[in-house]
Amino acid sequence: MNPVVSIIMGSTSDLPVMEKAAKFFDEMEIPFEINALSAHRTPERVEGFAKAAQQRGIKVIIAAAGMAAHLPGVIASMTTIPVIGVPIDASLDGMDALLAIVQMPPGIPVATVGINGSLNAAILALQMIATGDENLQTKLAAYKDSLKSKIEKANEELAKVQYKYKTN
Repeated sequence: MNPVVSIIMGSTSDLPVMEKAAKFFDEMEIPFEINALSAHRTPERVEGFAKAAQQRGIKVIIAAAGMAAHLPGVIASMTTIPVIGVPIDASLDGMDALLAIVQMPPGIPVATVGINGSLNAAILALQMIATGDENLQTKLAAYKDSLKSKIEKANEELAKVQYKYKTN
């Protein structure tokens, strides 16, 4: 089994946030890998990873970083594979990371999700991979239908909650 998605984080302290993406890929049966690479501490390893990713069959890279958050942009500058950035709330409520990831120069795009938004990054990655793959499209549709079911069930539970002036 070879990975088609690579989850990269600047530090293993980002793992609690990135676990949502890993669990989603497991649920969807998408082979993935997880590695810690630092744009500042291991720049040579980042370069080696980015330049070899396509040859290894990686289709989408999810790169998470906090603070200065250069990792997603550095990776995007060295590959043509789509990169999705996940800003991590490591300082300044994650705003520093969000701005560092989203403000890329022309020619080096990084798709960016919300702060700590690894689940949305995983869903977006699968949507990219699923283009032209009916089986994956079906899995995505079922997942999105399950989201609808959760809200419907929540409303059923809310209907049971009683307040003096509640009308529904």
